[in-house]
Amino acid sequence: MRFRDRAHAGRVLATRLTHLREAKPVVVGLPRGGVPVAAEVAAALDADLDVVLVRKIGAPNRRELAVGAVGEDGVTVRNDAVLRELGLTWDDLAEQVARERAEIVRRACVLRPGPRPDLAGRTVILVDDGIATGATVIAALRILRHFGAARVVLAVPVAPPDSLRALAPLADEVVCPATPRHFSAVGQWYEDFTQVPDEQVRELLG
Repeated sequence: MRFRDRAHAGRVLATRLTHLREAKPVVVGLPRGGVPVAAEVAAALDADLDVVLVRKIGAPNRRELAVGAVGEDGVTVRNDAVLRELGLTWDDLAEQVARERAEIVRRACVLRPGPRPDLAGRTVILVDDGIATGATVIAALRILRHFGAARVVLAVPVAPPDSLRALAPLADEVVCPATPRHFSAVGQWYEDFTQVPDEQVRELLG
């Protein structure tokens, strides 16, 4: 299965999520590419739409290895097992953490036209345009739990089966229409995978 663009992917994804309409969910997209997908899902479910702002904290000299994440409202998620394995403390990463927190504040001001909705006790559908390694999605799922979401559903148009299996224990439900075994990049499953500008995200969230 290939998608014409992110809007098409969102409409396909929405057909797999109609059972959640009565839960009155909040649909949150990962910026920036996840938001156009999430917007279609939110429209189909008549649900609130927001963005989840999270920044991965990578190990020194191995930035692809996530040792934690930071989100809005000062939320911090640490992977203490990886920190111990690397002989690191969270304080060792203070400079990077401060830098990523500042980026979250900047993005919140640029992307979100109003206050962040209260997720406590809500069903939350986390949407991205696809998953490769899943590191950012893992961080986002954990951040949503910290915000008090009662039920978290991970919904993406396309992802490799191995990544979905690794993510499944972190979500209450996983929905993914396309799970190709031969997967090299998310963009290969879209005819149009143009980068999404901040202005488009803000317009969709408005």
